[in-house]
Amino acid sequence: MKMKTRWLVLAGLLWLNVNAFSQDTNFWIFVCFGQSNMEGFPGIEPQDKTNVDDRFQVLATVDFPKQDRKKGNWYPAGPPLCRPSTGLCPADYFGRTMVANLPKNIRVGVVVVAVGGCKIELFEKNNYQAYASNAPAWMKSFIKQYDGNPYQHLVDAAKLAQKDGVIKGILLHQGESNTNDKEWPKKVKGVYDNLIKDLNLQVEAVPLLAGEVVNADQHGACASMNRIIDELPKTIPSSYVISSAGCTALPPDQLHFDPAGYRELGKRYAGQMLSLLGYKNTEPK
Repeated sequence: MKMKTRWLVLAGLLWLNVNAFSQDTNFWIFVCFGQSNMEGFPGIEPQDKTNVDDRFQVLATVDFPKQDRKKGNWYPAGPPLCRPSTGLCPADYFGRTMVANLPKNIRVGVVVVAVGGCKIELFEKNNYQAYASNAPAWMKSFIKQYDGNPYQHLVDAAKLAQKDGVIKGILLHQGESNTNDKEWPKKVKGVYDNLIKDLNLQVEAVPLLAGEVVNADQHGACASMNRIIDELPKTIPSSYVISSAGCTALPPDQLHFDPAGYRELGKRYAGQMLSLLGYKNTEPK
């Protein structure tokens, strides 16, 4: 009996070692969430479909039939990254800029879950049901693709990603639907704290990068929200705000960035993250 117990303990230790070795500490994961600008508004241009370094990967959080991607697997990170019907988003040029400035042995992976038009309340772990149940039909169709619970879907996907790499940061782009909501920083902190806890992360090692919405200099329809977004570091000391000043937007609605705007915003997210990680951004401006 004692010999059997010893073999079971040995087998368990071997399994833990194999599991530990399967996690590549040079594969850096970034968890991305938000609303439509994190989804990426449709409008992928030819230049965005080429020159994607294989060191930049995306974990498919849903099935992408047209792109031949299966949920739960890693793929070279060509757009769209969020869902099959979405477009270019900040995560695209965030990842491209990261790998261009990191040592060749470092890979970058993104995990993207976003729902167009949603308030931050949809990602509140314990309160999302009330918001989701009253969402318009078109939004419910997006929510359904995340098994009815985008927050848990994000956590489950991130845990899957953690088997292969190490989470180094969280990227957020959300706020249009919470415009002028002074409680927004507090609500974001609740989501961030839950992600840190549920993914067994350390606040000091996993910063939150939050992008501004379309800026006033682009006649942004929700530009007033940027004053509140800019206050986020007062509530979350480990957070950093990414300026949207000068990032061009689509003229019909002034809510969504155009492809050039997404490219620039993504590069700014990367510039901030590279600085936090101790690397310089040598990409030409």
